[in-house]
Amino acid sequence: MNLPKVTLALLLLFTSLFATAGKRYIEVKAGDVQSLLQALDEAAKLNDSPTAKPLFILIPDGVYDLADKVLTTVSGYNIALVGESTEGTIIMNAPDVKNEGIGTTATLLNRGHNIYVQDLTLRNALDYYHSGAAGRAVCWQDKGERTIFKNVRMLSYQDTYYSYNEECQHYFEDSEIHGTVDFICGAGDVYFNRCRLVTEKRNLDGSGVNVIAAPRTSSTQWGYVFHECTISNDQSAFHLARGWHTHPRCVWLNTCLESPEKLAPERFDPLSIRSAQCEFGEYGTTNTEGHMITPASNIITIKGKDEQKSVETTLTATAASRFTLKNVFPDWKPDKITRKLSKQCKALKRQLAKKNLK
Repeated sequence: MNLPKVTLALLLLFTSLFATAGKRYIEVKAGDVQSLLQALDEAAKLNDSPTAKPLFILIPDGVYDLADKVLTTVSGYNIALVGESTEGTIIMNAPDVKNEGIGTTATLLNRGHNIYVQDLTLRNALDYYHSGAAGRAVCWQDKGERTIFKNVRMLSYQDTYYSYNEECQHYFEDSEIHGTVDFICGAGDVYFNRCRLVTEKRNLDGSGVNVIAAPRTSSTQWGYVFHECTISNDQSAFHLARGWHTHPRCVWLNTCLESPEKLAPERFDPLSIRSAQCEFGEYGTTNTEGHMITPASNIITIKGKDEQKSVETTLTATAASRFTLKNVFPDWKPDKITRKLSKQCKALKRQLAKKNLK
């Protein structure tokens, strides 16, 4: 039988689309990077409308090695990328050092809306320590809107996570991000809830100083908010944050430092903030024994292009209380969405495990 080209194309498009327990999903072949790429492409076509029902891309444990391929695109609406396990499902690339750059190396580039990512690792394996003056190697470059990460691990060094949307709202929960310089950077309002941040060696011998966050807040009110996060570090000293440009905003609330002696005494990097129009704050920092180590006062002097400003970075309890999820995202409830989708992912993976055992 000779099928029309359009019909044949539709049949091919839907070959990997299934439904279990009322959930639409595409199942990737274990360790098959081409299957993953096809799933991303199919999902973008199937969910190309804001009204599209949730679609789950289920990724079994395995290493999905994109080699030197960069900027693999995630697009569409209401799509969930769900790994089998955080440490077992690894999507990685290793860009050529000649291609080094914040906009040229990303493992995944998100252009989607309401993308949900759970239970997987993203790794950018650019040869950082032999890349010269800079080693910008992004795991996730986000040009999308309202991305949620749950139990996601990102492994790189410089510019690991890059929020590249001036008006974006994104949310992290119980995730882990590794890096050295500006490894959480970009624009928009991003809330990091109960995340683990790991500073790697700035140089191979452990020398040098790291910077965790570099916001460039230009169009949003809150910037980067770190809530009940833990900072673990290797050998190098570190600053909590600096300013990239424009009106950088960044606060740290109830942070646990595993190696508080590695935090630079000024805490925020005054020489690299670059804008006197900035807002940096810290409240309730503790060591692993629960002892409060936030200084009663921490004033840093910022030298902007045309002015100089003294900034108090220790927040009062009243000032710190403003940075709630409800205030940061008044029209979006990412924590509730995460609870719902996390339960759906668990149920779907359980149903598929039973099916595959038959």
